[in-house]
Amino acid sequence: MNTLEDIEKRLGVPHQLSMSFPMSSLEFLNLRDSMKDGRNSDVTLFIFKDNKIIVIAKPRYPKVLYRAPSGGLRPDEDLELCALREAYEETGAKIELEKYTLRIHVTFTSYEDKVNWTSHVFTAQYLSGDLKPVDTREIREVNLLSLDELAALKEKLLESDSGGLCYRAALTEAAISEIRMEKK
Repeated sequence: MNTLEDIEKRLGVPHQLSMSFPMSSLEFLNLRDSMKDGRNSDVTLFIFKDNKIIVIAKPRYPKVLYRAPSGGLRPDEDLELCALREAYEETGAKIELEKYTLRIHVTFTSYEDKVNWTSHVFTAQYLSGDLKPVDTREIREVNLLSLDELAALKEKLLESDSGGLCYRAALTEAAISEIRMEKK
């Protein structure tokens, strides 16, 4: 099993950020429910294919709303294997991780209750596979967007009134900023 230290040696030490977002009671209960098996973190992937980013849409998203694929890290699951699994389940793609870009510590709150969560954000390169969701219960659609097109979705994410999607907007903005700095 790759330790965090092993991954950082190979893929770089990520920039670390801290954030906090309020959630509605129902959204917070759904988050808590997703943590029953001990999950408290996820991997988020900015996968490049032909100078575009592979993005996903959840079934409940409006037709024009996409975001980077992500998925919960199971307790004791290898971080790199989780990233490869999630990429395949959500996009149908086989990938190679390139850089460990961000580690975001986020606190989700609902009234007096709070949950601490960590997102491990990677850039990756598409290797092969048909771009279509394998897990069609969780993912409705896979698409390709430029960095500018993905950045432009921030307002749509913020309009949602969802603490989770507001977090995804902030995560995406931070990741795009890191990616653009790396490309200079």
